[in-house]
Amino acid sequence: MKTINTTHILLVTLLLTNIPRHPSLPLPFPGTCRDTCGQIPIKYPFGSDSGCGHPAFSRYVKCTPGGALRLSTDGDDYMDVSSIDYASGSLVAADPLMSTCASMQNSGSFALNPGSPFSVAPDNIFALVGCSTTSPVFDPDADFCDTGSGQNVCRGLYSCKGVEGIGLEPHAPISTCCVYEPPPPQVLAGSGSGLDLPKLQCSSYSAVYGFGGSEGDPMRWQYGILLRFNDSYDSSDCRNCEDSGGFCGFEGLEESFVCRCRNGVNTTVNCYGRGNGRNGAGRHKIQTALTIGGLLLMWMIAFF
Repeated sequence: MKTINTTHILLVTLLLTNIPRHPSLPLPFPGTCRDTCGQIPIKYPFGSDSGCGHPAFSRYVKCTPGGALRLSTDGDDYMDVSSIDYASGSLVAADPLMSTCASMQNSGSFALNPGSPFSVAPDNIFALVGCSTTSPVFDPDADFCDTGSGQNVCRGLYSCKGVEGIGLEPHAPISTCCVYEPPPPQVLAGSGSGLDLPKLQCSSYSAVYGFGGSEGDPMRWQYGILLRFNDSYDSSDCRNCEDSGGFCGFEGLEESFVCRCRNGVNTTVNCYGRGNGRNGAGRHKIQTALTIGGLLLMWMIAFF
C-alpha cells in the first residue's frame, strides 16, 4: 500500500496556503443591477439597486423590495414614481396624500429636496382646494389665482364625489379653490420647489399634468407632478458600457464610475473583456492554483 510521507503533505500544504488572495475581493454574482423596477424600465441615470445608476440620482430614487419606485422628497417624505420618459428627461410622481377626483384627503406640505437633480415642470397645473377665505392666495393685490381657465379646473374638481373627503359637497361653490400655473415663488416652500399648505391655509392640493383628451371629465385627467431631471450625467464611458450590455454604476467613497456586467464582473470600461476588470481576474487565479494543487496531490498519491 502506498503512503504519503510528511514531506509530501507539507509540500502540498505550502502550495495551497500560498494561493493568491485579494483582501477585498467580492465574488461575482449575476443580477447586480436590473432592467426594471416593477413595470417601469430602469435606465441610466436611474438605478435599481445600490451602486447602480448615477450617484446623484441614487440618493433620491430607489426601488423597494416590493418593486415600487420611490422618489425621496424633503425630509422623510416620498412620492411614488409612476412613469419615466427618458427621451424628454421627465418623470411623473404622485404624492400619496395628493388629491384626485376619485379621492380627496388632507395633504401635508410638498417640497423637493434642494439638493436633488429634479425641478417642477411648467406643464403642471396645481389646484389648492378647501382653502380658508382668509388664505393669502385670495389677496386681491397678489393676483395669484388664475381666474380664467383655472376656474374651469376648480369646477371640474368640485364636481367630483371625492370632495366629500375634505368636508365639501359635490358641486360646492369654488370660492375655496385656487389654481395657479405655474407656481409663483412666494408660495413655494424652502428652495422654491414645493408647497407649504399650512401657510396657505388650504386643506389639500391636486396636481394635473394632462387632461387625457377630455378637459370636461376630471375622472380622466392625468394626476401627478411632472418633474424634469437634468442631463448633466451623460458620459462616453457610460454609453460605452451600455453598448456592451452593461449597467452604468459607481463604487467606493469617491463614487467613481464602474461598468457592472450581467455576469457580475465590474470593469472600468465595458463588458467586452477590455478595460481593468474587477472580481473575475482574481477568481481565475484562485481556480488555476487550486487545479494545479489538485493535480500535484494526485501525482504524489500515484507515485509515492
